[in-house]
Amino acid sequence: MFIFYLSSGLFLGWSLGANDAANIFGSAVGSRMLRFKTAAIIAGIFVIIGAVIQGAGASETVGKLGQINKMAGAFTVALSAAISVFVMTKYKLPVSTSQAIIGAIIGWNFFTNTHTNVSELIKIVTTWISGPILGAIFSILIYFTVKKLFNKIKINIIKRYIILKISIIIIGAFGAYSLGANNIANVMGVFIKTSPLADIKIGNFVINSTQQLFAIGGIAIAIGIFTYSRKVMETVGNDILQLSSVTAIIVVLAQAMVLFVFSSTSLSSFFVSIGLPPIPMVPVSSSQIIVGSVIGVGIIKNPRNINFKILGHISIGWVITPIASGLISYILLFVIKNVFNLI
Repeated sequence: MFIFYLSSGLFLGWSLGANDAANIFGSAVGSRMLRFKTAAIIAGIFVIIGAVIQGAGASETVGKLGQINKMAGAFTVALSAAISVFVMTKYKLPVSTSQAIIGAIIGWNFFTNTHTNVSELIKIVTTWISGPILGAIFSILIYFTVKKLFNKIKINIIKRYIILKISIIIIGAFGAYSLGANNIANVMGVFIKTSPLADIKIGNFVINSTQQLFAIGGIAIAIGIFTYSRKVMETVGNDILQLSSVTAIIVVLAQAMVLFVFSSTSLSSFFVSIGLPPIPMVPVSSSQIIVGSVIGVGIIKNPRNINFKILGHISIGWVITPIASGLISYILLFVIKNVFNLI
């Protein structure tokens, strides 16, 4: 039964791979810097590594928002989020998986009369605004830094192309790692409390149940990247703003940095040690950040080149996603309880 219940989380992971994870290399593929297949292989490998090694931080915040203590409830919540993300992906909109799972959890809270941790919700919603802004700020700063370096270093076209291609691969791998570390909480966070998996010991190493869940979820994300991510890559890579190879690298790096910031417990602890407030460990939207990063580059180069019509469609998707996911969650929970009596 656990495998069956986990299937909705795998569906959500697949949807995340098809939508959010595609944004890691969307700009590179859109600018023809990398082939789709190459980008998918790199992203798939490193998203799994990031999920297993650094995925625990953001998952704690998701758990605090609403305690889902029944396996059937976790199944329904994940399924609701997956359905909303899948529908948006079908219409080529880079929606937020983070928004989808949060909306579904709130739907659970309403249905079960569970208290919603308002302070945690505010913390998460704040990142839906700060994420794209930080993406734009980072992309602008990186743009000026790269421009200054290129003006100082004179290299021929062939060497420049090789450097750019190596850079996009390294930065893309970092971006995929950061995505796995930050967004695996969206995929498997609701299953942590009810997981029956036992720890696995291999010599001196112990793989706990949470890491096993994250590895499984990471594989589902990787499969989503391979099978259904090309459409969203084209939207992000070409439709918002035409990107050169250099600006593609800038956008990917800016996104990776923001994702890493919101999933690094070490960085948050460092901030506290020097008297600054801690960085919230929350799953942020890679789609929102990548769009903010692209806009940042567009503002610097020429704001008139930004396709505001596409941005309008994307923004509508961001508003609809949590609402739709919450409603779907509530309706499905009603069906699961009254038809199958599992909640």
